[in-house]
Amino acid sequence: MGVTSFTQEFTCPIDAARMFKALIIESNTLIPKLLPQFIKSVDVIQGDGGAGTIEQVNFTEASHFKFVKHRIDELDRENLMCKYTMIEGDVLGDKLESVAYEVKFEAISDGGCICKMMSNYHTIGEFEIKEEEIEAGKAKSIGIYKVVEAYLLENPTIYA
Repeated sequence: MGVTSFTQEFTCPIDAARMFKALIIESNTLIPKLLPQFIKSVDVIQGDGGAGTIEQVNFTEASHFKFVKHRIDELDRENLMCKYTMIEGDVLGDKLESVAYEVKFEAISDGGCICKMMSNYHTIGEFEIKEEEIEAGKAKSIGIYKVVEAYLLENPTIYA
């Protein structure tokens, strides 16, 4: 098994605590609401939302995939950080065992935040993941973040 790691970060005009709450704490209700054309539902399979919780993201027919399951490995509300692992789903295919993520939101002086994401792709055998595959995934992640950012800008009292 090999591990390929990628990091990305971007700045956001939204307060770090609001982004964390929207994208991490309330994502199971907010993301299907904002992206109904892609996300059918996010169901809690096991747990209470903290470490050990398993969530299943169900995609719509518009997606190439049916579902993925994530396990929350660590949830630090005080430091606005979450570690979770994609543990099941057709997204993994036959080349990936899992993908571990770490997401952190850090406040910046203008009232916004820096969103930092690290992804560790655990491959099966000697398979090497291609950078263009990673870039496509990163673009989708940032797209979701930008949709949430726009929603929070339009609704300044939500998650405040």
